Amino acid sequence: MKLIVLLFLITIMMLCVSKAYAQTGDMSQLYRLKDAKTRSISPENFTGEKGKGGMATLEEGTASHAARELGQGWKVNPYVHIEPGETFTLGEITESGVINHIWMTPVGDYRLMVLRFYWDDETEPSVEVPVGDFFAAGWGMDNEPRIASLAVCVNPRSGFNSYWQMPFRKGCRVTMENLGEKKATVYYQITYSLEEVAADTPYFHAQFRRVNPLPDMEDYTIVDGVKGRGNYVGTYLARGANSPGWWGEGEIKFFLDGDAEFPTICGTGEEDYFCGSYGYNERRDEDGNYVYDSFSTPYTGFYHVPYEGEQRRFGQYRWHITDPIRFEQDLRVTIQSLGWQSEGRYLHLQDDLASVAYWYQLEPHNTFPPLPEVDDLRIEE
Repeated sequence: MKLIVLLFLITIMMLCVSKAYAQTGDMSQLYRLKDAKTRSISPENFTGEKGKGGMATLEEGTASHAARELGQGWKVNPYVHIEPGETFTLGEITESGVINHIWMTPVGDYRLMVLRFYWDDETEPSVEVPVGDFFAAGWGMDNEPRIASLAVCVNPRSGFNSYWQMPFRKGCRVTMENLGEKKATVYYQITYSLEEVAADTPYFHAQFRRVNPLPDMEDYTIVDGVKGRGNYVGTYLARGANSPGWWGEGEIKFFLDGDAEFPTICGTGEEDYFCGSYGYNERRDEDGNYVYDSFSTPYTGFYHVPYEGEQRRFGQYRWHITDPIRFEQDLRVTIQSLGWQSEGRYLHLQDDLASVAYWYQLEPHNTFPPLPEVDDLRIEE
């Protein structure tokens, strides 16, 4: 009898492991069949319907001039234009499913091109983030990093890719608003599967914040006001260092489920949280310029953006894929802004900080705080 129970428990364990591998994209599960249908939305098939791709005519296509001698079916409508002040619906799905991959090449002011995702019948977005920051590339066109991570890839020159899994039960809507004064252009593809999604499945959320400069003696808030049950799965932080010297001593803090003055999780420093150490090997070159060792790994990364002004600019990402921060009731995440001054003392820094928090939670979610005004979103050139 004991042997039968033991074998039963081993079988259950193996099934759970197999399911976990399938959910995390383990390649050993790729050959398994699934009750799902693959669909993809792009400017060549706005609805994602079966057999409806590449049907744009020369009369309606954005690239009709290039395709004028070849006609329908020959890359007639590969991109969209979004006029100043316009909100464009990139895609809308009216069935149950999961977004598996988003590829995008935006042309415009990244901070003024705002992505929003609405799940099921939501009127308030669950994702509201400028396009560059959503893809961990927050410093604008021509400053794109090279990122090779599991959740986000940025490939030459501006190939933005998201592999965050985004489930929905009734449908979803993805929009982009152009807050700029010039026309924006977007090449994109949203690939998803039509499939049943369990009732207890949480939804993907992402929220942007920026403060420039950070007020004296204040912590920077990455996210606050999250109510419900879920998993915190990622942080992107763009830092503009407004003063010389090292800038990454601040601790990140996760306030979970009723934490008040003190958090449950407290890191030991900014570059530590992003899985680097010793200032990313910060040093001066022969001309006196600061130099660093950038890196991009499946879960963490850091990059330095060259800039001729006085500010030094950096991007850092940390994906909690193997170590999600689980919360039952509420969540708040902050980070200190600390450098050094004389005699080995910490110095609070009033830097330019912008961030994206990524998490899954059961709905409903609290309404996000308003985005900064347009002038407060812009990056100084």
